[in-house]
Amino acid sequence: MENIALIESFSEFKDDKLIDRVTLMAILEDVFRNALKKKYGSDDNFDIIINPDKGDMEIWRRRVIVADEDLDFENEEITLTEARRIEPDFEIGEEVSEEVKLIDLGRRAILALRQNLISKIHEHDNTNLYKQFKDLIGDIYTAEVHHVRPRAVILVDDEGNEIVLPKEKQIPSDFFRKGDNVRGIIENVELKGNKPQIIMSRTSEKFLEKLFEQEIPEVFDGLITIKGVVRIPGEKAKVAVDSYDDRIDPVGACVGMKGSRIHGIVRELGNENIDVINYTTNTQLFITRALSPAKVSSIKINEETKRADVYLKLEEVSKAIGRGGHNIKLAGLLTGYELDVIREGNIAEEEDDVELTEFSDEIEAWVIEEFAKIGLDTARSILKQDVNDLVRRTDLEEETILDVIRILKNEFED
Repeated sequence: MENIALIESFSEFKDDKLIDRVTLMAILEDVFRNALKKKYGSDDNFDIIINPDKGDMEIWRRRVIVADEDLDFENEEITLTEARRIEPDFEIGEEVSEEVKLIDLGRRAILALRQNLISKIHEHDNTNLYKQFKDLIGDIYTAEVHHVRPRAVILVDDEGNEIVLPKEKQIPSDFFRKGDNVRGIIENVELKGNKPQIIMSRTSEKFLEKLFEQEIPEVFDGLITIKGVVRIPGEKAKVAVDSYDDRIDPVGACVGMKGSRIHGIVRELGNENIDVINYTTNTQLFITRALSPAKVSSIKINEETKRADVYLKLEEVSKAIGRGGHNIKLAGLLTGYELDVIREGNIAEEEDDVELTEFSDEIEAWVIEEFAKIGLDTARSILKQDVNDLVRRTDLEEETILDVIRILKNEFED
């Protein structure tokens, strides 16, 4: 293979991989010098001239002329007899330059050189890709679905870069088809061998925070600050916001008229229920706001253990706990306190109340668990509820709820 043909076969990389001319020349020279070292033992007396734009290259070896009987280093010296075959008037001590053709290196060396060159160019491309996406960690990125696999969705951006959205980084309600545009944050860039693997996430709190920055101008401009974000992806989230400008209502600005501003974010997150609350340094007030929509009667805080006893009226308990316990869990994460619910109510009734688990011989365990998820774990706490409300807030059929109520009423009548 002639020099020019070899270079032409690699010149495609300059266009495909967008490698600049100087970098490509450096890679080419490094690869050729390695090949020369293997063939001749040293590359010190070789000059390599490369023009990747035109697709040509020249390799010249410099050797000093010595007397025929004084030849000790064949790579660096040439005998007078051999030199005069090149130019009849050469003398001892002069320097001879000869062009080395790639064919002189041998077929195996040329194949190895080609493979080494491809490897070096890919390595350079991967290094640049790694650096590029490392700088994008924590930013929102959009890419197109290329392939849907059981454990991950493979995305491709406009430049052909592959991005992985693992199953555990997807919102439970996410459903993607080939060609769909997907938004998420670049969560991490991992090196798998020499190839970078770009990981996207849609479940990260950072994704929700960045969506606020994109959709709400006051957040983007810094007039409203996001103090905390916690979420159960696809279910519920709480965002604490603050403003240093008293003229701005941070919650109102984020939610918008009739929820107009936050609606796009909710839709992006698969109808995730988002509570936006005003941040405050007053711990009791912050916990009270975090437990919204429940109305808290009083709070007793233990700073040493980072626990708080939250006193609520019986009808407010289920609101504080929320469906599946999501509300109280997120309130605890947002405030940094472990929250314990203390029911307030009629003392005589509470003493007369019965834990729902006591009815396990008549009520199935999974039914008891459904009531517990919304904070109803005693007989009286269920009997105080409206049947239609219980149907709406649990996954139980009306017939099942009525049967439970009948069992509980019988207990108190007895």
